Amino acid sequence: MRILFVHPNYSAGAADIAGNWSPAWVAYVAGYLKSGGYEDYHFIDAMVDKLDDDQLRAAIREIEPDIIATTAMTPMIYAAQRLLQVAKEERPQAITVLGGIHATFMFQQVFGEAPWIDVIVRGEGEAVTLNLVRSIDNSGWPGQRDQVKGIAFLGDDGEVVATPAEPSIKDVDSIWPDWGILDWKKYIYIPLGVPVATPNMARGCPFTCSFCSQWKFWRDYRVRDPKRMVDEIEELVKVHGVGFFILADEEPQINRNKFVAFCQELIDRDLGIHWGINTRVTDVMRDEELLPFYRKAGLVHVSLGTEAAAQLNLDRFVKETTVAQNKRAIQLLQENGIVTEAQFIVGLENETRETLEETYQMVMDWGADMANWSMYTPWPFSDMFAEMGDRVEVFDYSKYNFVSPIMKPDNIDRAELLDGVMANYRRFYMKRMFFQYPWVRDPFRRKYLIGCIKAFLKSAMERRFYQLGKQNYWGPMFKKLIKFDYDKSRAKIVEPDHNAWKKAPPAKRPAVAATGAAPQACAGPKACGGGDEQMTEEQIKQYENA
Repeated sequence: MRILFVHPNYSAGAADIAGNWSPAWVAYVAGYLKSGGYEDYHFIDAMVDKLDDDQLRAAIREIEPDIIATTAMTPMIYAAQRLLQVAKEERPQAITVLGGIHATFMFQQVFGEAPWIDVIVRGEGEAVTLNLVRSIDNSGWPGQRDQVKGIAFLGDDGEVVATPAEPSIKDVDSIWPDWGILDWKKYIYIPLGVPVATPNMARGCPFTCSFCSQWKFWRDYRVRDPKRMVDEIEELVKVHGVGFFILADEEPQINRNKFVAFCQELIDRDLGIHWGINTRVTDVMRDEELLPFYRKAGLVHVSLGTEAAAQLNLDRFVKETTVAQNKRAIQLLQENGIVTEAQFIVGLENETRETLEETYQMVMDWGADMANWSMYTPWPFSDMFAEMGDRVEVFDYSKYNFVSPIMKPDNIDRAELLDGVMANYRRFYMKRMFFQYPWVRDPFRRKYLIGCIKAFLKSAMERRFYQLGKQNYWGPMFKKLIKFDYDKSRAKIVEPDHNAWKKAPPAKRPAVAATGAAPQACAGPKACGGGDEQMTEEQIKQYENA
């Protein structure tokens, strides 16, 4: 049973400006298959290798796979669908498989657009994929496919069939990735010039931010054993030469005891590796006394979900933070030698040139080392997408990439919005490049920040940053020439209400789930093993002290 994993050829010109990120999904799924007795698998990174259809066809012919699998977040869904179309044309007898968060929730639409896809893996992929491969290997496809939990497929009558959800993997330490499936010379972190990895310490998130859907996808919040996690880091360093990693967790500091134990294990083993995280402002403030310890463990870069400069939008995003806390968190990190990155979400209907200017003035006041302005992207399965209603006018999911304006503000047009964001980037990084980075006293921080600006300038010169080349943006004098090229033929598809379980009384939630509205075909996340409400302070303390 030969399995081919392929990463779609799609780049948004956002996070990837820092280098080519190692696709962790394939390592974790492959490793789980290996533990289940399947080792004949191969990987093609069509994005990093920039493969066109003909090159992909040639690679498929050479490998002759029995199963061809890919994944997709929302912006890469069309690339993934096209990839599997090419795969089916080239090798009709192979089973084509799609996983990832978009297909998990939008499988009805995906099958309507791409009927050549044989099966969709819904939710956490390792156990579902292993069970699917076993079924195919034991001649259970297609006759017994309805017995595989956590998948969707087109039935014999052309109707979409979704099987009951596969339980989440409670023992996350049982998932051991096969990082050897990757060609590590391709995945270089430009600021430091070393291979970069994106491992998982925890899965899921106990918070329910209105613009995010990760908490729905993973359902439960589960944390790995710190020593087991550092075993994986040690393998990445000693076997694959990795010199930098970013924890791909939604919220790495929630379980404070395990995060501290993880840091202590890194210190004890003295692996000489640096790393970064995305985290909450409140966790930085909570762990003020631990920040020197975190820095000793190699933590050098923290991206903070500051999200908005206006308290109104912070409340709207259900961030449960204040503007003053954002500033304090940045100061604390910098006092401890950790590079700080402030992240802003812009482009809602109340955005103006004045509010964009406010984010710039505020981040300058905060003194953040780096800043990132992302266009608000309403995932079609998030709470805010439903709340926005008719304000969402663009349904071309390839543009749901954090750099294309999906929403149209009431008082400025999309071109003005893009120009305002670019003005913030120009001013911020020009000042940092000439007046801050070269004069940083700490040698490592100076090297790191100068490396970051090199990556930024490289992508800007290549017109990849923010997809400026595709959007035809050359500066404020050329706003009228900007073209976003939205595919206007793509209309809104009415999918089941993924938030219906929130609106139903507990006694009625099983009936709501029967409609397919609840995540993973469960009666709300609680029935799937997760929580259906924002965490209480008491619950947060339980996670911190677990």
